[in-house]
Amino acid sequence: MKRIAAIQMASGPNVGANLTEAGRLIGKAVDAGAGMVVLPENFACMGIQDTDQLRHREVEGEGPIQRFLREQADKHRVWIVGGTIPLFGEDEQHMRASCLVFDERGQQRARYDKVHLFDVLLEENDETYHESATTEPGNQVTVIDTPFGRLGLAICYDLRFPELFRRMLAEQVEIFVIPSAFTAITGRAHWEVLLRARAIENLCYVVASAQGGYHVNGRETHGHSMIVDPWGGVLDELDNGSGFVIAEIEMEKLKSIRRNFPVLEHRKIPCDITHDE
Repeated sequence: MKRIAAIQMASGPNVGANLTEAGRLIGKAVDAGAGMVVLPENFACMGIQDTDQLRHREVEGEGPIQRFLREQADKHRVWIVGGTIPLFGEDEQHMRASCLVFDERGQQRARYDKVHLFDVLLEENDETYHESATTEPGNQVTVIDTPFGRLGLAICYDLRFPELFRRMLAEQVEIFVIPSAFTAITGRAHWEVLLRARAIENLCYVVASAQGGYHVNGRETHGHSMIVDPWGGVLDELDNGSGFVIAEIEMEKLKSIRRNFPVLEHRKIPCDITHDE
């Protein structure tokens, strides 16, 4: 069976405690039959201040967070998508929000650096987010082959930019994996709609692993981790709190939908624009 699980957490500032909880949930997902486990954005640390992440930056290939992921993958013989990990950027004031993928032997197989950074004001509760103050954006698409299908990586705010997903589609992607930490406000308004839209318009599976609950820094994340099939159906969903969702990835179903409903072959981009006089 090719089952993928998405972990949901409500991480805090204590890295050790977060890794312990992540390990517990990975074990439970494996016991439920998962061959790939996806962790949420910032699974190892949700600090009091945004700058707290900088204290836990790692060099790619080194550090306790990456060691934890390698050991979990090797221990359970599963693929692990490591949410986001703070890796060193180009200067001391910034990091990369990086998603690393490990195979069942604990070998790193891919890296994706978050491209779109969350710089917004939420007027409803007067919360301000300025992710670019501490994070450098990536500039590359990541799509890799796995035993479950061809996997494309995106992170949280990336979800709002369909051009990124179309670019992955050009690389024959079949499954989008989206570690996230959507706010409660934006999540209630847009989370499910956007996830299902990305699945429907690209005829892909979507596996979305989320932070879900109240955090020590006073913020609330939306949760609702879910797995969506290529027709837009929600296969599994977890409202809030710690846990996981899990579903079978059926490549024959995806191929059948694409064959019988060839919308991807019908795309046309008009070249000319008519301007009224």
